[in-house]
Amino acid sequence: MATRYLNLLDYSEITGSAPIALRSHGWRAKCLQRLVRLDLPVPRTIALSFNAVRAIAAGQVPDLGGLVARFEPGQLLSVRPSAENPDWGGPGAILNIGMNDDLHARISESHGEDVATALYLAFVQSYAQHVARLDPDMFPVSEPCLPALQAALYDYEKEMEEPFPQDPGKQLAEVLRSMARAWEGTSARLLRQAKGAPADAGLGLIVQAMAGGFGATESGAGVIQFIDPVTGVPQITGRYAERGQDGDAISNNPQAMYLTRDPRGPSLEDRHPDAFAELVRHGGICREKLREEMQIEFTVVNGKLTVLDALKVRRASRAAVRVAVSLAEDGIITRKEALMRVTPRALSELLHRQVDPRGARAVVARGMAASPGAATGRLVFTSTAAQASASRGEKCILVRRETSPEDIRGMHAAAGVLTERGGMTSHAAVIGRGLGVPCIVGATGLRIDLKARQLHTGRAVLNEGDLITIDGTVGEVLLGEAEFLEPATDQWFNTLLEWADALRDIDVRANADTPADARIARDFKAKGIGLCRTEHMFFEDDRLTVMREMIFAGSAQDRAEALTRLLPMQRSDFIELFSIMHGLPVCIRLFDPPLHEFLPHTREGLKQLADALDRPLSEVTRRAEDLAEFNPMLGLRGVRLGVTVPEIYEMQARAIFEATIETGRRGEKVVPEIMIPLVSAMREVELVKARIDAVAAAVRVEKGQPFEYRLGVMVETPRAALRAAEIAQHADFMSFGTNDLTQMTYGLSRDDAGRFMSYYVQAGVFPEDPFHVLDTDGVGELLLIAAERGRKTRKGLTLSICGEHGGSPESIAFCRDAGFDYVSCSPFRVPVARLAAAQLTITDDDSGEKMPDLR
Repeated sequence: MATRYLNLLDYSEITGSAPIALRSHGWRAKCLQRLVRLDLPVPRTIALSFNAVRAIAAGQVPDLGGLVARFEPGQLLSVRPSAENPDWGGPGAILNIGMNDDLHARISESHGEDVATALYLAFVQSYAQHVARLDPDMFPVSEPCLPALQAALYDYEKEMEEPFPQDPGKQLAEVLRSMARAWEGTSARLLRQAKGAPADAGLGLIVQAMAGGFGATESGAGVIQFIDPVTGVPQITGRYAERGQDGDAISNNPQAMYLTRDPRGPSLEDRHPDAFAELVRHGGICREKLREEMQIEFTVVNGKLTVLDALKVRRASRAAVRVAVSLAEDGIITRKEALMRVTPRALSELLHRQVDPRGARAVVARGMAASPGAATGRLVFTSTAAQASASRGEKCILVRRETSPEDIRGMHAAAGVLTERGGMTSHAAVIGRGLGVPCIVGATGLRIDLKARQLHTGRAVLNEGDLITIDGTVGEVLLGEAEFLEPATDQWFNTLLEWADALRDIDVRANADTPADARIARDFKAKGIGLCRTEHMFFEDDRLTVMREMIFAGSAQDRAEALTRLLPMQRSDFIELFSIMHGLPVCIRLFDPPLHEFLPHTREGLKQLADALDRPLSEVTRRAEDLAEFNPMLGLRGVRLGVTVPEIYEMQARAIFEATIETGRRGEKVVPEIMIPLVSAMREVELVKARIDAVAAAVRVEKGQPFEYRLGVMVETPRAALRAAEIAQHADFMSFGTNDLTQMTYGLSRDDAGRFMSYYVQAGVFPEDPFHVLDTDGVGELLLIAAERGRKTRKGLTLSICGEHGGSPESIAFCRDAGFDYVSCSPFRVPVARLAAAQLTITDDDSGEKMPDLR
C-alpha cells in the first residue's frame, strides 16, 4: 500500500491484505478511503469489516494489541459505525477511548486539570451508559470537576463490582463488542428494516485517532457544508465550537460560532483564515471528485486543520433537484445520473406548498398522506360551510367522516381536506389528488362531533373556526399556522423533466375533469387527457338542478328535453378542453355514477328539492327510494345506464361531436376518444356504439362537416378483461380502470379497506395495499390476459391504465413491460410519472433486461 494511504487500513491488513469496499466495510469507511486518496488531512484510521464485526458480536474479539500499536502511545481513539447506507443508522460514536488515570495525570500537567477532568468524565459517562449499559440516571451530564469524576468512577465500580478499566486495549475491545452486539439486537434490526435495510445488513466500525486539542482555546471542532440543505442554493453553512473534539460538539453548544464572517459574532474565518480557506478548497475537491455535495466534519488545533469525516448533505426535495441538475450541468455527473438521483416522490413535493422543515410542528393528529402539499385554514364540517368560507375569502379545512360526490363543491372551495375514514383510493383521496388539494384520510383517533361542532383528536379538542394546518405530504395535522415553502417548479425542475422526456419510452397523460385540470395538465406537459370524468361537470348548481329534473322526468321524451338544456353546457366544456389541449388526444368517459348520487340524502334536502321541482315531497321521496341501491358500486351505473337510459349518452355524444366541429373551425383538428365505462359484455358495447354512430351520422349531416372519433372501453370488471377478444372487435382502445378492477378482483371496498389493510400488510397477507400499489400478480394477470387477447383480435389496439395506479413507478414499470401505450394519472402526478418512466428506461439500459413487448 502506498505510503499516503497508510492513514486508512483494514484491520486484516495488519497481517494480510483486504480491499475496503462499501458492501464489506460500509459508507463511512469507503468515504474516508476516498478522502485519504484525495490527500485530505485525515487522522490515522482503521476500518473493521462487516465480517470482523459479526465475529466480535459472536464473542470472537481479536487480540487488539496490534491495532492499538498502530497509533501513537497515549493517543485517544474514537469508534464510529459504518453501515452500507448512512440512513440505516447504527450505534452512537464513542470518544476518548484510552483515557485513564495515568493519562488524566499527564494531561493535567500539560493542559491543566480542568481539561483532563472534562475528557475523563465525558468518557466514563459515555462508557458506563453505552458500553456497560448502566442506568443513565446514575451518570448525569454535569459541570466537569474532580469531585464529579471521582463520584462517577466510584459509582461505576460499585455497580460493576470492579474498577473502571484502565487498559486502552480492554476499553477498545469492550466498546467494539458493545457496538457490534447493539447492531445485532432485535430492536435495532427491526428499526433499520423499517428504514429499508435488509435483514442481514452488516455493520463496519471505524477506529480513528482523536484529533482534538484537549480543550485548548486554539482548538475546536465543527461541520461545514456548501449548500443550503432546504433550497440547494450554494452557500456555506455550519457551525464551529471552540474546545470541541468532533462535530457533535456544536449540537448543544449555544456558543458555537459561525463559519464565515458575520456581524452577529466571531467566526472561524476570523479566527483561523487559513484553515477556513483550506476547508473551502476541500469542499470543492469533494464535490468534483466524490461527485456530490458533502458535509465535512473537522477539527482545528493551533490553526492546523484535520478532516474527521464527510457525508452527503441531507437535503430537502427542492435541494435534491437543484444539486442533481447543477452537478450534471457542470459535467461532474451525467444527465442519466442526475435523473436517478431524484426520487419521484421528491418531485411530487415540489408541486405544492410544503411545511418548512425548519419550523416547529405542533402535531395533534396523524393519518394517511393521501394528497401532497400543505395548507392552513379554519375548521369547517360541511361543504356548505366551506363554500361560505370561500365566498368570504377565508381559507378553510374541510373535515368530514368521509366524503361523497355531494362534497365536491366543498372540496373545491377548501384549502385542504381531512377525513376520519378512508384509504389511499377513497373518494377524498382521489378527488384531492385530482384537485391538487392537500388531503389526509383515515386519521387515527379522530372523532367528529357535528352537534357540538367540535373535532376530537385524542390530543386536543378543536372547535369549528379554529386554525389548523394539514400536511398532506407526511399525513400530519398541526395546531395553528405553520411556516411554508412555496412550490418550486423552477428552472431546475423543468430542466430535469426535459431530460426525462428525452429518455422515456411511454407516454403520460392526465386525468382531467375540468378546464382547470386540463390547464394544469398542459403546464406539466401531459401528452393528452387519458380520463375525463364527465359526471363531475354536473355537480355545479345550475347543472345539478337540470340533472335532477331529468331524473324525475316521467318519459324518455321528458328526459331528452331536460338533457337538451344540458347540451350547450357540455358542449362548451368540451370546446374549452379541446382548445386547452391544442390537438392532443382527449379521452372522454361517458356518464358513470348511479343517479341517486345526484339526489339529497337527508329529509331536509329532499324537502328543498321538492320545493325546487314544485313536486309533492312524497313523490320526491318515493323516487329517491326507488333509485336507492344496496350496493351502488355494482348497480345501475356506467354502461348499464347507457343501455337503459340511452338519452344521457346520446346527449353527451352530440356535445362531443359538436365541440369537435367547432374546435376544428378554429383551426385545431381534434379526434376525440369516447370511452364506455364499466363494460362487461360485448353486446353492451354493440348497443352503445350503434347509438353513438347514429348520433355522429346525424351531426355530420346537420353541420355538413366531417370529423373523426375513436370509441373504446374502460375495463373495470374481471369479465371484461377475460372477454377482451370479443370486446376488442368494437373498440379502438382499452383503458384499464385499476381502482374498480382491483376492487372487483379482490372483492374489497376501496373506501372501507383502509380500516384493516395495514393489519393485512403487516401479517403478510398482501405485500402492499393493492389500492395504493398495483397488484401485478392478481390484477396484473388480468391486465396481461386482456392485453394479449385484445391485441390478437385488433393488432393496433391502444392500451393504457387510467386509475390512480397510473402515477406510481411500480405501475408504470408494469405497463412498459406489458407494451402499453400510455399511463394516465392525476394532473399533479404527471411530473412524477414522467421522471419515473425515464428512470425505468435508464434501469433497463443498464441491465439490458425487459419483458417481451405485446405489441
